[in-house]
Amino acid sequence: MSLADSVLAINNDLPIRTDKPVHSGKVRSVYWLTDTDSRRLIQEKGYNVPENTPLAIMVISDRISAFDCIFHGEDNLQGIPGKGAALNAISNNWFNLFAENGLADSHILDIPHPFVWIVQKARPIKVEAICRQYITGSMWRAYAKGEREFCGITLPEGLTKDQKLPELLITPSTKGILTGIPGVPEQDDVNISRSDIEANYAAFGFEKPTDIDLYEKLLKEGFNVIATALEKLDQIFVDTKFEFGYVTDKDGHSKLIYMDEVGTPDSSRIWDGEAYRAGKIVENSKEGFRQFLLNHFDDADILLNKDRMPEREALARDNDLPLTAMMAVSDTYTGIAEKVTGKKITLSANPKADIIEVLRTQYGLID
Repeated sequence: MSLADSVLAINNDLPIRTDKPVHSGKVRSVYWLTDTDSRRLIQEKGYNVPENTPLAIMVISDRISAFDCIFHGEDNLQGIPGKGAALNAISNNWFNLFAENGLADSHILDIPHPFVWIVQKARPIKVEAICRQYITGSMWRAYAKGEREFCGITLPEGLTKDQKLPELLITPSTKGILTGIPGVPEQDDVNISRSDIEANYAAFGFEKPTDIDLYEKLLKEGFNVIATALEKLDQIFVDTKFEFGYVTDKDGHSKLIYMDEVGTPDSSRIWDGEAYRAGKIVENSKEGFRQFLLNHFDDADILLNKDRMPEREALARDNDLPLTAMMAVSDTYTGIAEKVTGKKITLSANPKADIIEVLRTQYGLID
């Protein structure tokens, strides 16, 4: 088995039966099933959703994105070995833990394969729900420049880089480009405050004002469940991003759920506890890869300056990253996944063929 063959880099070309365009994001591709197949699977598999709920097959990839670009490595390595399976395994573990603790449901109905989720259609809230327990990243950069107001929150004086914050902070940003909201720039990933959401709750996708309290409650509860579990592994849950949406239950009631992935190295910062106590930061998340890129290329401003996006895209397209760097990221992802789940992440010789086989034989979705 070659290393390159074990990587699933292209995930939007599977022969899954669909009558809609395949949506392909940075990491996942979504195949919306036909109404006939959705209804059939709901009945055959006993999914706890209304019979007319649209379903989708969500296929993760091993691609690695950073600074809004997809990177690749030497030896035709178009992704990170084990990354996709690691991300799904970690999310699955946390969603199960959420259920055990009585938190909200997720959009996932079934897991046919380590790379695949069957999900129900949800109405997404257009807020990146971000929780921070330590001051680092963009918050620290702003603080170091003298800013004390962050997402409507006033930070105290005297904080130092990477220290634990006095309390868990919610610092939301926009999901997608939103138009017509007073005081909110029409750009993706713009910091917003709770008062922005309260004044324009419908524009952000909330069905009623009280759901703002609920989303914050679920965000904090989810963060704390993961942080407590990671602490037992001597890992520090530094910050994370959750996404939320609405689905309709069997009784026709709308309910708020968790969407996308949770608590993964892609959506969170996770630090090694022993190293942190020794005054060092050891990243068990994608942040380590980001720092590698900033040090690897001569002009880090290309990666940090949004006005230089064409140069950044060329940098990602035209450079094969060292194999050692790609495998170090693989070790980070699979290592934290195995710590969290207690199970080995194994590589498939041909993950795409495996996915097609299970979706054909067990779900009848391949012609």
